[in-house]
Amino acid sequence: MLIDTPTNRPGTPETTAPATRRRHDDAPDTAALFARLAEMEEGPDREAVRDELVTLWLPMAHRIAGRFRDRGESIEDLRQVAALGLVKAIDRFDPSRGAFESYAVPTITGEVKRHFRDRMWALRVPRRVQELRNKVRVARRELTQNPGSPEPSVADIAAHTGLTEEEVNAGLEALESFSTLSLDAELSADDDGYSLADTLGAADSSYDVVVDRESAKEGLRRLPERERAILYMRFFEDMTQSRIADHLGISQMHVSRLISRSCARVRDEVLGQRTGTRGTGDTSTTA
Repeated sequence: MLIDTPTNRPGTPETTAPATRRRHDDAPDTAALFARLAEMEEGPDREAVRDELVTLWLPMAHRIAGRFRDRGESIEDLRQVAALGLVKAIDRFDPSRGAFESYAVPTITGEVKRHFRDRMWALRVPRRVQELRNKVRVARRELTQNPGSPEPSVADIAAHTGLTEEEVNAGLEALESFSTLSLDAELSADDDGYSLADTLGAADSSYDVVVDRESAKEGLRRLPERERAILYMRFFEDMTQSRIADHLGISQMHVSRLISRSCARVRDEVLGQRTGTRGTGDTSTTA
C-alpha cells in the first residue's frame, strides 16, 4: 500500500519536486523475483522462488490478519488463512498488471472474510443474513466512534445504512450467532433451575391419533354392515375373535379373515392405494 509523503519540511521553501512515495515496511521490492517466476517452468527452482516470495510477503499477510482480531477467531488461525490467501495471490499474479501489493491486499482480505463467512458459523446462515450482519456491525461502529456517543437505536442504524428496521433487527440477531447454545445450558441459577431443553415443546402423539381416526371414518362407513359390526366388537368392545364368532354364528377363522381384510381395505383407502376392489367386499353370511 503506497502512502504519499510531502517532501517539504516546515520552514523550508516549497519546491515543485514531485512527492515521493514509500511503501509499508512489510511491502518489499520483489518485482524482479515476480518477473523471474513468470518465466520459469514448473520444478524445484520455481518452487524455491515461490517460497522466497511467500516468506518476503508473509509479514503483510499477518498485518492484514490482525485487522480481524477480536472477532471470535484466534489470531494464529487468522494468520494461517491470510497466508493461504497470500499463496493464492502469488500464484495468480501477473507482473504486467502492476504492483503486487495492490493485487494481494484484496485477495488476502477476501480470503479472511470468506473464512468468517463459511467457517465461523455453527449453523449455516443465508448469505443475505451474513451481509446484513456485516452492514449493521459497521454501522454501529461508525455511529459510536466518537467518545460519549450513545448506543444507536434500530432506527438510527436503519437511517445510516438505508436498510429497513426489519433488516436491521435480523442483522442484530445475527451479530451473536457464530456459536450455538447447548440444550443443556442452565437458564436459571435458582435451586429449581431449568435448561434450555426444558423450555422446548415436544410433538404430541395424540394429534396423530386424531388425524388417523378422521382419515379412517369414510373407509369404515363404506364397509358392509357385518364387517363394521365385527370391527366395533373387536376394537371398541374388546371382544375376542372366539366370542365374535359365537355371537355371529360363524367360525373364528372367518372372523379373523374379515378383520384382516376390512383393516387392509380401510388402510388402502386412507393411503390412496386402492387396488380397484372398492365396493366388492365380501357380504357372505355363511359360516
